[in-house]
Amino acid sequence: MSREHLLKALKNLGLSKADSEVYLCLAKNPRKARNIVNTLGMSKQQIYRSLKSLEAKGIVSATHARPAQFSAVSLEEVLDVVMKAATEQAKALQASRKELLSTWRSMIENSSSNQ
Repeated sequence: MSREHLLKALKNLGLSKADSEVYLCLAKNPRKARNIVNTLGMSKQQIYRSLKSLEAKGIVSATHARPAQFSAVSLEEVLDVVMKAATEQAKALQASRKELLSTWRSMIENSSSNQ
């Protein structure tokens, strides 16, 4: 599988282009933020934003040392995280479905009677 194909797959999983680039960079080996900046040629702010986003999703972890060294979890774990989030989102939607439809119908009826 080509790098471009992997980037596209990660974007389809909901990662931004920058997050996908950072993840693939870290998938090869752990790095410090400045090494990621040098490797990818992105701004330091953009790298830190991506690292924070990826950490929040559980896709990247950081050491407690300063400067921190970042590493990526396996693609298998990324897929598990994304599938779990999608399942939880579907469950939440299912749980609120009845209320959403009721609100929708009320809104439509009210707008029809106001015309």
